[in-house]
Amino acid sequence: MGYLVTLINDQTMIETPPSISPNRHLRLAMNDISEPQAGMVPPDDDHVSELLDFVLAWDQQRPMLIHCWAGISRSTAAAFITLCTLNPGIEEREIAQALRAASPTATPNRRLVSLADALLERDGRMKTAIDEIGRGETTMEGVVFKLSARLAA
Repeated sequence: MGYLVTLINDQTMIETPPSISPNRHLRLAMNDISEPQAGMVPPDDDHVSELLDFVLAWDQQRPMLIHCWAGISRSTAAAFITLCTLNPGIEEREIAQALRAASPTATPNRRLVSLADALLERDGRMKTAIDEIGRGETTMEGVVFKLSARLAA
């Protein structure tokens, strides 16, 4: 089967499905917050570093599913980060626009994007690109969408 990235809090973390090898399932326990809050786990550099390592180790021969609780914030941030990682020659703005075209509800978690922007040395361009696409349509649950891992330059 493919690869799986799960970004949800520790209390609702899922087990690795039987159809996925445990080494192909990245489980990142964090809350969907952009600023630290008491009793919650904010996304941090370690989460983003683990995501980057996982993405770079992905064989791209099998699909990768990225999910969170509602499919709006953490998972869309991880999808954006993944695409920026795999497409270093494509402008962040173009990647963000591809994300918006695929998911009208995408509202990537700003903290995750900011951390990745720094780790990938994108000089604020990832944050700016996400700001430019703006908040997605208001909903309680995102819709599944698909993006190619390699965007055309």
